[in-house]
Amino acid sequence: MPQPALLAHDLVRVLGGRRVLDGFSLTASPGHRIGLIGENGVGKSTLLRVLAGVDEPDSGSVARPDDLGFLHQEMPFDGDSTLATVLDEALREAREDLTELDRLGAELARVPETDPRHRELLDAYGRRLEQAQDREAWDADRRAALVLGGLGLGGVGHGRALGSLSGGQRGRLALAALLVRRPSALLLDEPTNHLDDDAAAFLEEQVRGMPGTVVIASHDRAFLDAVCTDLIDLDPAVDGPVRHGGGYRAYLSAKHAERERWERRYAEEQRELDELRRAAGVTAHRVAPDRGRTDNEKMGYGHRAGRVQNSISRRVRDATRRLEELERAQVAAPPLPLRFAAVDLAARSPEGPRPLVTLRGVRVPGRLALDALEVAATDRLLVTGGNGAGKSTLLALLAGGLAAEGEVRRRRELTVGLLTQDTVFERPERSVRDTYALSLGEVRAEKVPLESLGLMHRADLDRPVGRLSVGQRRRLALALLVARPPQLLLLDEPTNHLSPRLCDELEEALGEGPGAIVVASHDRWLRRRWQGRELRLEPDRDRGREATSVAP
Repeated sequence: MPQPALLAHDLVRVLGGRRVLDGFSLTASPGHRIGLIGENGVGKSTLLRVLAGVDEPDSGSVARPDDLGFLHQEMPFDGDSTLATVLDEALREAREDLTELDRLGAELARVPETDPRHRELLDAYGRRLEQAQDREAWDADRRAALVLGGLGLGGVGHGRALGSLSGGQRGRLALAALLVRRPSALLLDEPTNHLDDDAAAFLEEQVRGMPGTVVIASHDRAFLDAVCTDLIDLDPAVDGPVRHGGGYRAYLSAKHAERERWERRYAEEQRELDELRRAAGVTAHRVAPDRGRTDNEKMGYGHRAGRVQNSISRRVRDATRRLEELERAQVAAPPLPLRFAAVDLAARSPEGPRPLVTLRGVRVPGRLALDALEVAATDRLLVTGGNGAGKSTLLALLAGGLAAEGEVRRRRELTVGLLTQDTVFERPERSVRDTYALSLGEVRAEKVPLESLGLMHRADLDRPVGRLSVGQRRRLALALLVARPPQLLLLDEPTNHLSPRLCDELEEALGEGPGAIVVASHDRWLRRRWQGRELRLEPDRDRGREATSVAP
């Protein structure tokens, strides 16, 4: 049975007076896995909600398969429901297929081939059989166990109430239910959140094996590169959203070339507009109609002057007409993209052989156990490990915000900055501009203007910080840190909620320079390119948490 396509035509969605979607169209055929990328706020989640039918567009239309699955749609279960209830619902369609095949098979056995109903029953049986094969209905129960194990839920009892699960576990369960169902179209919003390396690799394999359409909004560059057959960039472009074939690597090169074409086309049009304006406004006065005659031209002055003026008038009319046409259809100026512009993320500390921070035999019961760690004055240290391995705990300890057993020594007057995963500002009603100025002080804020760091759009500077997205709040928090660089900068999952391009630029800024930087991250793309030291935290049954150091 051919899988149905997912089609969207000329979608418009207005939120808060702003057109988040403006004439967006999409053809998503079976076998295509389409990634949606772009800055926070460009409409990735809004588009998924409209495609899923959770939100209605202000105009435009969507044709979707009946059995579409949407990851961030609320699970229709309360906290008292159990994991078994969720699995039963995920397996319901596959079990209905098998039950209906049994019924149709028995009916076919009773109805003679000469009976007109036999052909109808045979067609119905064939359609249901193809549907069951697409859903792999005979293997559904085994697949359910495989998916739960692959997403790290194999040890969770089926009688466990949903209310007792962590947020990460509930998110993985919602994802597992969709993979077990195998719908004809699958919409995923940040599916790798809360997944460790093994679970992310398992998800990649499962998504690549989906027979229907998959549309994914994700900041995970490694996932986009491994899974997607196409990428749609929702950031502003000269002709609207652009669809690129291939994964993230192919997108990077195509995006660079596309931006260069836009900038070149805009510059050429602006030059032509300037020339036309000069032609329309200046050429007409280049030969004045009342210019005095010379002795040599007295006889033919009137005739010659008339020809000149007619020629000038024609050129002015032509230039004016072309100017009006070009002004109506001219290419918009390429918006200045956010480009992370901080030169040094961390500041130089006083010279000397002593490390900035030394840990010996530290213990945070139930959260971290570390035999030894030294952070040097220009260190670049990546802290990795699975969920719950103690990465955030270690950063809080290095920042001095957490007490621990054992020896913790810091250089005197060491300045430390910590970017946490959860960014909250005490005065949510304050604007971005005022929050920045009041946090840094007027002198420092003027010396390092927020706009110069390339982390916030000018249009957002007067918005209350409480109305910013999670990604925007994190960018503001990062701006406050790098505007007055500390000697030791600690970044907890810094690429979470950032657009892929900003992640790339942040990684470049993490390279060599003054000061020390410690990054805790599960970002596989970042980790594959890391050039400094790595400290991997591993759970240890007997000793709580144990760390192993890996050479660059």
